[in-house]
Amino acid sequence: MKPSWRVYLLAVLSLIGGSAAVAREAAAPNWPDTPLARTQVLALLQTLNADLLSHDSATLTLEHWCSAHRMASPARVIAQRVRGNDKPLPPDLRAQLSIDANEPVKYRRVQLKCGDHVLSEADNWYLPNRLTAAMNRQLDSSDVPFGRVVQSLHFRRKTLNADLLWSPLPDGWELHRAQLQPSPGELVMPHLLLQHRAMLFDGDGRPFSALVETYTDQVLAF
Repeated sequence: MKPSWRVYLLAVLSLIGGSAAVAREAAAPNWPDTPLARTQVLALLQTLNADLLSHDSATLTLEHWCSAHRMASPARVIAQRVRGNDKPLPPDLRAQLSIDANEPVKYRRVQLKCGDHVLSEADNWYLPNRLTAAMNRQLDSSDVPFGRVVQSLHFRRKTLNADLLWSPLPDGWELHRAQLQPSPGELVMPHLLLQHRAMLFDGDGRPFSALVETYTDQVLAF
């Protein structure tokens, strides 16, 4: 008796699911759980943090990071929109924008991707009245990264907070180095590693955007 088409369909779906799982596993960070690897991971996170703090465009910084670590070819960052479930503007960021309750505010959430790697998840609240009509149309209708759309404003970035959400080394490790022992298997790390809260100012010094950018473990997936 020949297998029915349902059997073939189930077999194909199983193969597709298995391939997707392998792809996800291949894209995950793969670091041994050793004192040396933990120190290297911490150094890389601090390097990325310093790079982000010293440049106005997170998009261009991530493109350089992706290129330097050969994570994709070409190493170009795109913004994949995440629609629905808009978040309200936090009160402290509203104060930083120096606006009242009547000022229109738009919300845009994106995942910044380089190749198959989602490097950052960003929440962006921006003031459409301080952008050009062309910029607003592009932000509404495309997945172009925000920094590229507003590049002609010659914007300046001011970081409010830069927080390391996870450290591969425990507090006080430098005083107890003998207690750091390698473990079998891979280093387990959380999905979210680093978070920045920042403001963008135009060439005249007016704030026009508030950002919360959270960087993922994919920045180490090379």
